[in-house]
Amino acid sequence: MQRFFVFFLLFSITACTYTMKIRDGRMAYDRKQYAVAVKMLPGEIKKLDSRVEKGKLAFLLADAYIQLNQPEAAVEWYQTAYDYGYGVEALEGKAYTLKRMEDYEEAILAFRDLGFEIGSPYEYRREINACEIAQGWKDIKRQEYRVENEVFNTSNAEYSPVLLANGNIVFTSDRSSATGEDVFNWTGKDFTDLFVYDPASGEVTSFSNTLNSEDNEGTITFSADGTRAIFTRCTSASDDRDAYCKLYMTEMRGARWAQPTALGFQEDDVNYMHPALTADGSRLFFAADHPEGWGGYDIYESRWLGDDWDVPRLLGRAINTEGNEQFPTLDGDTLYFSSNRHNSMGGLDIFRTYEMRNGNWAPPFNLKPPVNSGADDFGLFIDRSKPASDDIIQSGYFSSSRYNGSGRDDIYAVQKVVLPPEPKPEVPEVVELVVRLDVYVLEKIYQDPTDPNSKVLGRKPLPGASLNIEFGNKSNVVSVGEDGKFSIDLDEGLVYEFLAQKEGFLNNEASFSSQGIVATPENPIQTFELEIELDKIFLDQEIVLDNIYYDFDKWNIRQDAEPTLNMLTRNLRLNPNIQIQLASHTDCRGQDRYNQQLSQRRAQSAVDYLIGQGIDADRLSALGYGESEPAVDCICARCSEDEHQSNRRTTFKIVQN
Repeated sequence: MQRFFVFFLLFSITACTYTMKIRDGRMAYDRKQYAVAVKMLPGEIKKLDSRVEKGKLAFLLADAYIQLNQPEAAVEWYQTAYDYGYGVEALEGKAYTLKRMEDYEEAILAFRDLGFEIGSPYEYRREINACEIAQGWKDIKRQEYRVENEVFNTSNAEYSPVLLANGNIVFTSDRSSATGEDVFNWTGKDFTDLFVYDPASGEVTSFSNTLNSEDNEGTITFSADGTRAIFTRCTSASDDRDAYCKLYMTEMRGARWAQPTALGFQEDDVNYMHPALTADGSRLFFAADHPEGWGGYDIYESRWLGDDWDVPRLLGRAINTEGNEQFPTLDGDTLYFSSNRHNSMGGLDIFRTYEMRNGNWAPPFNLKPPVNSGADDFGLFIDRSKPASDDIIQSGYFSSSRYNGSGRDDIYAVQKVVLPPEPKPEVPEVVELVVRLDVYVLEKIYQDPTDPNSKVLGRKPLPGASLNIEFGNKSNVVSVGEDGKFSIDLDEGLVYEFLAQKEGFLNNEASFSSQGIVATPENPIQTFELEIELDKIFLDQEIVLDNIYYDFDKWNIRQDAEPTLNMLTRNLRLNPNIQIQLASHTDCRGQDRYNQQLSQRRAQSAVDYLIGQGIDADRLSALGYGESEPAVDCICARCSEDEHQSNRRTTFKIVQN
């Protein structure tokens, strides 16, 4: 159901032949043997006496059914897990599964129950609204598309179709004939390769032995003359590097593709994928999860300079959101892409936009059913080799993980049909064109309201907060309403800066650019949302800093700790009156006195880093606890390396506000 390109960062890639003997259902689940897990777990749940343990296994069983694309069973087991007291995650799993099944009425009830459970109807209001809109779309009788499952689909994944000049279809699949003998650990299937389908013979063959490797390849795009190709390759994780996806370019040399090379603008620790070339080959669109984007995956554009690709440009807020925007494809000046944020029916939906004369993009239009569904719908490719007719405007192909398909992902043929004209009003209605931004100020909902380290259940509006707004040469201070919201109509082409404040909370800021956002007569009111979370001040309470770890017997700040300390630096700059204490803890190895000294050096290293970022030393203090307060209380000789690492942590607390 979930293709690896969408969720690649969530899991490392490792080769696994699953030769280890499976002892129980939990082990089968952990080993990604979901078909085995669903056979073993129900019996194991019956034998348990503890409701807590029953709930844990029921939740795993529900997720295993999700991976096997059996949502009805998943819904039942999510409910069972919730009944056994597993918590809001089980109810949330049920709600999102119902939405993907397009059972929108039940999904709405589940989302409302979730809001009641966590004490904030706000958190799931978007999902409820999306369900109501999707149900309305399903009821539309005049559907401008018709779709049909392609004959070359299998029980494996097939997706991202691209048409060649000879009429053959290139696509991505993890079918058993893919290169290599190892198994992709997440899907339990082969690694993905590029394949080609010949409609004349009905045969499916490997696209290129040069491009296909033992890694994951997919989502390819070609120049108009077919001599240049850019595709995605996701390499396997190694001991010293994480796994990432990159874009590779190759050219046809004679009758073979040359060895591909990675595009030069790509940065380390960022995923690049889903390339799409314009017809003239001068512009490349793709998706990336760059930290400077709007959130999740965003769509970028790069221009060909004659000998290399230019530094990519992030497309504006008309297209990119805080969610995932992926799988761009082009048809002239029309851009198709998928998003799970723009009024999605469940997962990824396919949207259509076009580039206007001023370079801006028109508001995206959801293609609605039957192209879109509650599942993931993506990778639409328009086939211009099939001419329009009296009843068909255009034809193409797209991918979907909908539950009635042949496998996890399938390729569908699609036709846009001619609809009879609708009656038009005699006098056209004059509408005002407005671009509106709703700014919400929120606070976290903790499982234990007195413990900032407890689980965050959701967020709720923070009434009474103030907003300092700056844009152009103007500034204004306003208060949000009881719903935590303030709405502002935006001028075109400006950056709006917001500073949110409330007594007892840390200040926070956010910005929103109206560059490239326009309303049109077809979409006269464009509404966007911006959320600003304020952290409650827990005076003299330790808060664990995530990802601040130290190597054994070392006290230097590791590179992977810098983003967290940079975020702490930002908070200190936004809140110039607070003073904090940074504390460090060691694992249990070593002598007590040595560990206390080591932890003091570690805490001081963190303080020194903040001072190096320009924070006044008078606002900072360091304290080493040694091994006296472990996060994981394990027998020292039996502690795993992960447990030792968890104990080598750094915390901070606000000592003066």
